[in-house]
Order: sequence, then C-alpha cells, then structure tokens
Amino acid sequence: MGECGAPGDVNSNVLIARSTGDAQLDKAVWQWLSWDNLPLLLQNQKTKEQIESLLQNGKHKELRDRLCCRLTFGTAGLRSAMGAGFCYINDLTVIQSTQGIYKYLERCFSDFKQRGFVVGYDTRGQVTSNCSSKKLAKLTAAVLLAKDVPVYFFSTYVPTPFVPYAVQQLKAVAGVMITASHNRKEDNGYKVYWENGAQITSPHDKEIIKCIEECVEPWNGSWNENLVDTSPLRQDPLKKICDCYMEDLKKICYHRELNVQTNLKFVHTSFHGVGHDYVQLAFKAFGFQPPIPVPEQKDPDPDFSTVKCPNPEEGESVLELSLRLAEKENAKVVVATDPDADRLAVAEQQENGCWKVFTGNELAALFGWWMFSCWKENCSEDADVKNVYMLATTVSSKILRAIALKEGFHFEETLPGFKWIGSRVKDLLDNGKEVLFAFEESIGFMCGTSVLDKDGVSAAVVIAEMATYLEGKNLTLAQKLIEIYETYGYHISKTSYFLCYDPPTIKRIFEKLRNFDSPQSYPKFCGIYNILHVRDITTGYDSSQPNKKSVLPVSKSSQMITFTFQNGCVATLRTSGTEPKIKYYAEMCALPEQSDRSVLEEELQKLIEALIENFLEPDKNGLIWRSA
Repeated sequence: MGECGAPGDVNSNVLIARSTGDAQLDKAVWQWLSWDNLPLLLQNQKTKEQIESLLQNGKHKELRDRLCCRLTFGTAGLRSAMGAGFCYINDLTVIQSTQGIYKYLERCFSDFKQRGFVVGYDTRGQVTSNCSSKKLAKLTAAVLLAKDVPVYFFSTYVPTPFVPYAVQQLKAVAGVMITASHNRKEDNGYKVYWENGAQITSPHDKEIIKCIEECVEPWNGSWNENLVDTSPLRQDPLKKICDCYMEDLKKICYHRELNVQTNLKFVHTSFHGVGHDYVQLAFKAFGFQPPIPVPEQKDPDPDFSTVKCPNPEEGESVLELSLRLAEKENAKVVVATDPDADRLAVAEQQENGCWKVFTGNELAALFGWWMFSCWKENCSEDADVKNVYMLATTVSSKILRAIALKEGFHFEETLPGFKWIGSRVKDLLDNGKEVLFAFEESIGFMCGTSVLDKDGVSAAVVIAEMATYLEGKNLTLAQKLIEIYETYGYHISKTSYFLCYDPPTIKRIFEKLRNFDSPQSYPKFCGIYNILHVRDITTGYDSSQPNKKSVLPVSKSSQMITFTFQNGCVATLRTSGTEPKIKYYAEMCALPEQSDRSVLEEELQKLIEALIENFLEPDKNGLIWRSA
C-alpha cells in the first residue's frame, strides 16, 4: 500500500505521541493512535495498547516494522500476522482495505448498490489483539452497509469456496473471505473475489491498493460492526448457498449406486477448521455414509491445539490422529481438509499396513485420469475432445500435459496461484470450452466448474467415489496411480522449501542467478547438469522463446526462475506469496517406455542436491531447512 497516508482530523482525547526522532515514524504512530481510537468505544483497545506499549518502551525498530509499510496483495490476497500495525491484519487495516474496495467497486459498477457484496469467514482468532475472523468480517460488512451496499453476510463460518460460489450464484459484484487458510495460528487474511467468481488479478489488485491509500482514515459508520445485526441491507445466504452448492456437486457424481452400496470406510479430519459439517453434507449428496470424523479435530479451534502446524500438506506428521483412528475403524482412506476447507490431503493404507500420503501432483494424476474417464463415458456422441481443457500452475506436475497429448484434449499452464487458474477458466467457459479439472501442486484441486477456485469439500467426495469405483476393480488408489504413470509416463516430483526471514537475502540469491558467471548471465550448468533453458517470470525472460520473452505474464512482485535440464528434469525456485519461504519444485518427466522408477528417483534426488548446493547455498545464506 505504499507509505502512510495523510492524517485526518484528530479528536482532542487522542494521545499525543512522544517523538521517536524519526519524522516518518512519528507520523505513522500518530495516525495509528488517531484512527485506532475512535469514539463510542467501538475501536480495538488491544491493538491501540500494543502500539502505545512499544512507543513507551522505545521499541522504535518494531514500531517502524509495524507502521511504516503496508499490506500488499499476494497469491492469496492480503495475508499477515494478526496484531497492531499497518502491515498486520487487524480491525483498522481491514476497515481501510474495505473502504478502498468500496471506492474501486463504486467506480467499476454502476449497479453496485443493487447487486451487493458477499462476506464469509473462517474460525481464526487471537485473544492478544482481540482479533477474530468473524469480527473482521463484521467490520468488512459494516463499511459497506454504512454506504448503503447490500451485504450477503454468512451467519456462521463457511469453507472458502462458498464465497466465490456465492458471488456467482447471487450475481454480486465481488466478495471477501476472511481466512489465512493453512497458515500458522498467528495469521489471518483477506481474500477478494471479483464478479466472475475468481480471485482478483492485475490490474484490479493494484487499483484497489491505490484506492486503499486514498481512504486510510475510517469513515463514519466503518467501526459499527453491529450493523450486521441491525441493517435491513444485510442478508444471510447460508441456507440457499449450501443447498445450491450440494445440488451442483451432484453434477460430478458418476457412480451414486456404488457409493450407496460400498462397505469402504473413510476418515475425515477438518484440522480444527470449518470443514466438518460441509464434508458430511457432501458425502450425503453423493450417496455415501458420512465419513468418520476425528473427534479431537472436528470442531473449530483457533489454536489448532493437536497439530504443530495446521497444514495437511506437511504429511504423515500432522495426520497422526487421523491415521490411528482409521486403523482402529478399519478405514482404508483418510481425507483431510485444511482449516478453510479449500485444499485436500489424502492418505491410503497399503497392503503392508503402512500409509501412503499422496502428494498434490500424485492426486492430480488421479483426478485428471478420473475426470477425463468420466467425461468420456458420459459425453454426448457429438462431443469434441478438442473442446475439453485441463489446467495447472506452472510449478505443478506436467502429468496433465502428458495425458492431454495422448487423449487429445487441451492442457494449459498459468502462473502460480489459483487466482490465475480461476480467471483463465472463466475465459474458457465464456468461449464455449469445457473445463474438467485444474490444480496446483500444493494440494489445491478444482473438480468441475461450479466453483472457480480450489475446493477441498468437492475434492474429498470425488476422491471417495474414485476409491469406491477402484475397489470394485480390485485396485487401490496407489495401484491406479502406477497404472497412470505406466500409460502416460512417470512424472516423479519433489517439492520442499527453506525458511528465510530476511528479504535482502532472498533478493541476493535470485540476483546472483541472474548474474551468475557474468553480468546478466544465467547459469549454464548446475553442478554436472546441463541447463537447456531458463525462464525468469520476474523479469519476463525465457531463453526457449525466439524473442526471449516469457509467454506467461511477468510477475515483478515475486521471485521465480525455472530451469529446464538436458536430462528431462524441470526445476523452479520461487518465493512464497503467503509465507517467508523459498520453495523449490523439481520434476523428472519420463516417456512411457522409461519405466524404471528407482533410476528416475535417484537422478532427480541428485539434481535437487546440486540445485540446493549450487543455487540456494543454505549454509552461506542462513536458510532454515524445512523440518522433517
């Protein structure tokens, strides 16, 4: 959001901040204590006290960190720790963000006040800053209700996919979901959806930021969260949206009779988040008996007290309770939705009793095979396979590309982040194309097109139907995965990350890659491995293109470089849009006749080791390895 905006009129009872010796910081402190201290006791005393305490204790560096920069839109909207400060998620920054959105939407839509706006929220909260997702959602609604905008405000917590779904169903101009998804418990976020039901992309994000900077002082009524309970312009869309969503879900149910009869048991964990009730309803819609819930994780808990981190992508270490319950109940498949239920992890018990936790790329191979097979079996006689599409982000597995080449449908890549997938899918649908499936490797899946975002609820019940169907063929999910790889070629991938809390270090790592052996020269080798092509999304360079320009859009706000190696491996280094991480993605893409998996895995592992040693240099750069 740039630097702090101009202060408005300050009430006489506002604390006059002592000087810090830094004019910009003095101004920022004054603004915070002015705007977070409005009359009628509607303001947040806890965040005001946090800033006052830092000021009184001379903690000028922390004050500067909190107050002299602002939130910006990443791959998942605004996301940060909860607490006081202009770069944190709190009552004031949510009010400012919503005021900016109001100003931008008023400019874009002449019928804004007829069509309205959707607001949803998860179950996060933090006592120390008196900050909760529901309260932030109420303040979001209050800003708009005070300006006579109709607001569809969910009366209880909902999965993130319900907000983009509601935006389309209710023909609203936009929507916001208050969530930090799978982030650590200290975080929260503000995810914005456009009228097309997809997350906002450029130029909307940049224009909204400009409007926020012009509307930093809270307006009259913006603090009045009670408007949600008193305004006639507020409607509760919960029942309508939930009923419609479950009905639409049946469009991707292809074997209801098998689902009704199956003896296969499923365990579901909602990771202390919103997913339990909605996954239960989704299984009912498909004809299943309800999945067995993990009792310790079934109900919302903002402390995520039974897991070290609320991210099912971390694998077996965070699925411990689910796997032990499944063994006790003789359930062969575990489905885990993350706290806002937009992502899905899956584990399956193997014949030797061990559990296989599938990666996002492996699940995508299964979903891609399944959605295309179901389409082929159920499409009309005159259906054209060339009209069919699947999509993935560019850091995800290329397995869908391999399936598409053999089966005749289209495959497209987008930049990382489901906001790019959602927008592209809407464009394809508007041009008469049929999109079956899309995914990102971080266990985000879109089955069908009822929701133009990743959706863990629908993915959970689709994987359950797939497992049921395969059981009838005496196959497990893991066995089918091997069949898919043997048919279309092994795609062996490894994804991990390093933590880095120092932005200058991250920038230095990537700048070195752009000036490796000499200025403006990318590496030609990584250890013993020959590099064929380099694509740098940050600068727009792509050595594989005749004009050396990337086909994918330039994304200057984040770091991302992809290396294509002579041995068939593709590896990408990028920064996370939501966390202090440098991620690496590497995949060995083999032809169907290259069936020795162990040889491919060994080659991939050696290349990853070379990538880390030569390009990331974790010891030299003080990077923290991902914990096992």
